[in-house]
Amino acid sequence: MSDGSTDDLTCLRFRIEGHVQAVGYRNFVMSEARKLGLDGWVRNRADGTVEALVAGPTKAIEEFFVSCSRGPSGSRVDNVQMESAELPREKGFRRRSSI
Repeated sequence: MSDGSTDDLTCLRFRIEGHVQAVGYRNFVMSEARKLGLDGWVRNRADGTVEALVAGPTKAIEEFFVSCSRGPSGSRVDNVQMESAELPREKGFRRRSSI
């Protein structure tokens, strides 16, 4: 049970490369993030990658990374880049417009 501290809170920006558009990847990411109780968003990028901002307990972020590395059936993940990011402004996890 959590003591309510935010000491183990992590926020990362993910950039997923490979065959990750038009294969249900964003829906997969949304499902995984919501299952893990993460906050943030996901969107397609014009360069063919998928970008996600996720915030939550470090252990849940680690599980999210494993899921993103695997992806849904029909996808092919070549690389997952991560960098530290600022916490999202809103709670919950949503899809953003593509850029």
